[in-house]
Amino acid sequence: MDDVALMELALEQARAAAQLGEVPVGAVVALDGAVVAQAHNQRETTRDPLAHAEILAIRAAARVLGRWRLSGCTLYVTLEPCPMCAGAIVNARLDRVVYGATDPKAGAVQSLFQIVSDARLNHRAELCAGVLAEASAALLRAFFAARR
Repeated sequence: MDDVALMELALEQARAAAQLGEVPVGAVVALDGAVVAQAHNQRETTRDPLAHAEILAIRAAARVLGRWRLSGCTLYVTLEPCPMCAGAIVNARLDRVVYGATDPKAGAVQSLFQIVSDARLNHRAELCAGVLAEASAALLRAFFAARR
């Protein structure tokens, strides 16, 4: 599968999150173009502040692959990762991050911080921004508009 097809799966996960009243963010971890794990935000459902889509997908991928080093893997996520998730990306040794919408208030891979590409850290991930960005942003806008 290519980047667009895998981001479509992440968007499906985001839509599932919205159905549960969660902020609609979805994530997919892929290895050689094949899906290893998928997840969506579950902070409200689980009452867990760490239950971001990226964290859940990374944990699931590590279980499936039987290793914590996710080298060779790509993370697809509908919203630019926050500082916590960017740290998890570095620590999991993901090779690549593909995301949809930018997050000017909390984005930590390009917007506010550049954690996954910081040369001072022991690992860096390649970035690809803006894949299905408008669809990702529209889902978030609709979710928050309905909340207001």
